[in-house]
This record gives sequence, structure tokens and C-alpha cells, in this order.
Amino acid sequence: MSHAQTVLVPNHVAVVTGGASGIGFAAARAFAGLGMKIAIADRDTEALKAAGQVLATLVGAENVLAMPTDVGRREDIVALHEQVIARFGAVHLLMNNAGMQPGSAMFGPHENWERILAVNLGGIVHGTQVFAPGMIAGGQPGLIVNTGSKQGITTPPGDPAYNVSKAGAKAFTEALQHELRGTEGCRVSAHLLIPGFVYTPLTAKGRTEKPAGAWTPEQTVDFMLDSLKRGDFYILCPDNDTPRALDEKRMAWAMGDIIENRPPLSRWHADYGEAFKAFAERR
Repeated sequence: MSHAQTVLVPNHVAVVTGGASGIGFAAARAFAGLGMKIAIADRDTEALKAAGQVLATLVGAENVLAMPTDVGRREDIVALHEQVIARFGAVHLLMNNAGMQPGSAMFGPHENWERILAVNLGGIVHGTQVFAPGMIAGGQPGLIVNTGSKQGITTPPGDPAYNVSKAGAKAFTEALQHELRGTEGCRVSAHLLIPGFVYTPLTAKGRTEKPAGAWTPEQTVDFMLDSLKRGDFYILCPDNDTPRALDEKRMAWAMGDIIENRPPLSRWHADYGEAFKAFAERR
């Protein structure tokens, strides 16, 4: 039995931030379907209430905690942790998933930069630092899954604050896993979820139907669960537009900018567009 399979069992406790919609809610439903007790946290109180009611039909209201939480505020995460421990006694899975993408520009409103960094990166740091010590000390198998983004790896132009937050999530989660594996007696592992194009309230941008290229949140969570059972750290999700092979080419090219001393973001540079296209098509 894999490490993940000893965590994903009935009566164990899963905590999911950003758990009222999208990938977070799909994950919470999947965990509930395995018989786990569920705590979901979200800023959207109406969606949170509705999500909690759905989860209660799966595992019983006594096994669900739905708590309004702003993950950008450390004190909210501390309060969430206190409530979860008081209600369930332990945490076996922490999914730091809450995120936002209001859009940003290099010299745009500083409020957008502050909120994006506070939620997308700060939420992961707060969640881990508040929950992980107890998970480690408990001595039981545990999982910490942090939601990153391909935009934090290839950093395409257009939304720099989001890219910075997700690049930070990647660096933080890598450092976290190194820390955990070097901690004596620790049975907790960290994992980086890297979704593809997923149709969620965050990405809908006014669309009411799923674009053909997008995966559903449920597809993404199914892929995540399979990856966790294999013990993958990098959970690199494809979608209907982008197979893994193309993701690999894009990531290799991005790193090649440093190695080859090309201009940054050369994939979008007029002088290198054809070279990237040829690289991507090479077998």
C-alpha cells in the first residue's frame, strides 16, 4: 500500500482551502467519497454553505466543518486550525488550494499585487506553518498538497503578480518536501499540484459552458489522486489542448533561456518565435 493510500482512508481528516468551488470543492467531494471527514475553508460564505450541505449528504453533517476563512490572514488560518482540531482531533491531509486571479499589470494597482501574493502564496505559507507541525508531531502518515500553476514555471506575459505567486508556491513546496524528508520520524509528504486548463469559477471569465480544451475540476482531482498514489511530487496535469509532451517542451525552453543566455520569455520574443516552434515540433 502506498503512502497516500494509508492517508486516504475512512475517518481520516482532510482540510481544503478554497474548498467551496472549483478544484477545491471537487477534491473535498472526492475525499468525502472515500469516507474522510472534511473541513473546507473559503471566503465566499454563500458558496461555502452550499458546499457544506453537499458534503454533509455524503459523510454526515457531524463529519463536515465549513468555515469562512481568508487564507491571506494568518490569524484566520490559526482559527481554522483550532476549530479543526477541536472538532476532529487531527489532520491527515492538508490541501492549500485557495487562489485568486483578478488580473495584474507590472505597474497596475498595488492592491491587486498585495491580495494575489497574500492569498496565492501567503495562504500556502500560513497553512503549512500552522498545520504541518501538528501533523508531523502526530506521527501518522500525512499529505500536504499545494496548488501551483504552469504559469509559475513558464511565467508567460500578461499576469505578472499571479506568475510570481505561483512561482513562489513551487519554490516553497519544493523546500517543504526537502525539509519533511530530512525530518526524523516524519511521515508527512508534500506535493505540488500543477493544473492544466480547468474550467472553474476562477477561469470561467464570463463563459457559461466549459471550453472544449479545458478539463473539469473532477478530471483534475482524479488525476491528482492517481498521482498521489504513485507518490509523485510534481502533479503535472494535462488538459484537452495540451498534452504532457508539449508542457515538457515549454518548460525545457523556459529553462533554456538561462542556459542558452537568450532574452527572458524568449518564447514570446519576435526573434525567437520560429525557433521555439521548431523546438516544440521536434521529436
